[in-house]
Amino acid sequence: MAVLAFPRFELPRMVEVQQEIPAPRLDDFVQEIRKELKRIRISERIRPGDEIAVTAGSRGIAHYPEILSTVVEEIKKVGGRPFLIPAMGSHGGATPEGQLAILRELGVTPESVGAPIRATMEVDEIGRIENGVPVYVDRNALEADGIVVVNRVKPHTDFKGEIESGLMKMMAIGLGKQKGAEMIHSYRSEGYHRLLPEAARLMLRRLPIVFGLAVVENAYHEIAIVRAIEPENIEREERELLKKAKSLLARIPFKEIDVLIIDEIGKEISGTGMDTNVVGRFWLPGESDPLAAEIKRIVVLDLTEGTHGNAIGIGLADVTTQRLVEKIDYRSTFVNALTAGHIEGAKTPIFLPNDREAILTALRTCGPIDPKEARVVRIRNTLDLERFWISEGLLKLVESDPNLKKKIKVLGKPREMQFDVLGNLAR
Repeated sequence: MAVLAFPRFELPRMVEVQQEIPAPRLDDFVQEIRKELKRIRISERIRPGDEIAVTAGSRGIAHYPEILSTVVEEIKKVGGRPFLIPAMGSHGGATPEGQLAILRELGVTPESVGAPIRATMEVDEIGRIENGVPVYVDRNALEADGIVVVNRVKPHTDFKGEIESGLMKMMAIGLGKQKGAEMIHSYRSEGYHRLLPEAARLMLRRLPIVFGLAVVENAYHEIAIVRAIEPENIEREERELLKKAKSLLARIPFKEIDVLIIDEIGKEISGTGMDTNVVGRFWLPGESDPLAAEIKRIVVLDLTEGTHGNAIGIGLADVTTQRLVEKIDYRSTFVNALTAGHIEGAKTPIFLPNDREAILTALRTCGPIDPKEARVVRIRNTLDLERFWISEGLLKLVESDPNLKKKIKVLGKPREMQFDVLGNLAR
């Protein structure tokens, strides 16, 4: 691929910085889970011999195998017979084998959690909600005597509301598998704001939900809160946990950015590849986050290994690299986009032969700009926001703004971007 013949353009010098992020953490989350399960008296909720389905999702939750194994252990202590189910929509190419592979990648195996995993894409309808929309549930879950819902509560990447990503979504979309996910996603904004909670409420009424276990992480991907919740209290308590999760979300501490360089995106980073709450770009019309930065151009350089070629979210970027494009598994990416109802997420932006040309292209298309004043940020991914790089233009802002100066520590001196012989940034 030939390098585009643009006039010479100087790249800004960059400096590494570290921001201070409040991060409460549970030192012994295993003991906290045990205390929480004792508090809600699971011995009175599970009968000896009951088969209990425990949900396992596709997200990289901190200490996920240990969380699930602790839940499994506590169920066994009261005589239950737990098994795990992959509670996912289209992830893993919408196949049982693909979803088991995702769990293995997360360290979730029968050996690591102490229970078998039963994977299927087969679902049955359990009823209908408004507009006659059917609600589907994983067949293995329906055959169980009880269901335990485990998930992280966090801001969703597509919509804003009192209920976003958490136990309610795990029920409506995770237990609904691809068929249920497609149904809710097809209604786009209405699906998220109205049908998702309605589907979850129907499940709470008609399924033998034993309890929910909600996990809230801090900005460092560490466990801050674990909460066992009785089924009748799931919706109310999840609302409160979401408020806490939003307060712990790490953000890029600038309101205006010319170019954001993201080293990698992937499904284990965010369901949308990059966290829309961080980059401030959303699929649905009318959705926005007033606390997110306003970014002119986003450059994505690569995919994570853990995403297995699923490049969903690349459509949020303006520029990317040939290296990334060559790694795309188009089937899994397109299945994900179609299931989510966001075909924009699978669109490939302009791609250049290497990192240098991709970054230059983004800068050149920002309008008239002095490289020395350009506001450029480089992050590893949208989960890792403690240490990152900023341009000299933003360094001046940090040095002149008392609030920024208080929470951002400069770790060195500005220097030229370091590229290898292929024109790619040194990692």
